[in-house]
Order: sequence, then C-alpha cells, then structure tokens
Amino acid sequence: MTQSTSDPAGLLRGIPLFADCDDGELAQIAALTRPRHADDGTVLVTEGEPGTDFYVIVDGRAAVSVGGEVVADLESGSFFGEMALLDGGERVATVTAVGPLELLTLARDDFNRMLEVAMPAVAPKLLNVVGRRVRDQERREGRGTPFGI
Repeated sequence: MTQSTSDPAGLLRGIPLFADCDDGELAQIAALTRPRHADDGTVLVTEGEPGTDFYVIVDGRAAVSVGGEVVADLESGSFFGEMALLDGGERVATVTAVGPLELLTLARDDFNRMLEVAMPAVAPKLLNVVGRRVRDQERREGRGTPFGI
C-alpha cells in the first residue's frame, strides 16, 4: 500500500531514525522535507558523485550497489545519503529505485538544520547506522576496520 507524503510529520513519526523526536521536533523537521517520487529504475544517487541530499524512504524499495555489485536492499523506514553530507565527500554507493518509490528528502542545509533541531534524538541512531555502513564497506573491500581497530 502506497503511503502519501502529504503528512510528513506523521510519516517521520513512523521512521525509526525519528522515533525519539517529540511532536515539535517532528513538525520542524517535516517543514524542511520535500516529497519525491521515483519510478522503477531511477538512480537516486551515484557512487563517486558529490552528495547534495539526504533521503528517507516512505514507501517502496531501493537497491544499493558499490562497484556495480548490489550490496544491500533498503525498504520503507530506511534512509541514505547521510555520509556524503556529514563528511563532504563523494557518494560511496549508487542507490536505485526497485519499483515505485516515495521519499522525503532534505537538502544539505536542511539536513544540517534537522540535526540542530533534533540532535539528541537523532544523532545516536544516525551515527550507529553510519558506523555500521563504514564497517560493511571496509569488509567488502577487504581492508579490515578503519584505523586497524
């Protein structure tokens, strides 16, 4: 069942990343988001390109590939695009819609505002996911963990 992006605060409430946000924080974050629809096969971000947006999947699925190899599937409630916004680097993966996809997006400045608004509620979950993704990438490349730890 396709969810509408007409109530961003309600949608964000159901996303694990934002589960600890209060109603005021959700309203502020929702005001920063833009809805986006993607058709099957749409490439949302491309490995090696600069990152400009953060994405939250409202409904649908996306495939994550690195070096042309699919390494993960993302579903409703998942997010992506945070790494390039956090460190200013290039995208580390390509993300492609698998079927129709409904998203909420935040541009770089809005992503930073979101972190200011909801830092205590969002930061620990965001950092947990980023850490897990970095470790997974290091394992795929056979380099072990960063800094030899």
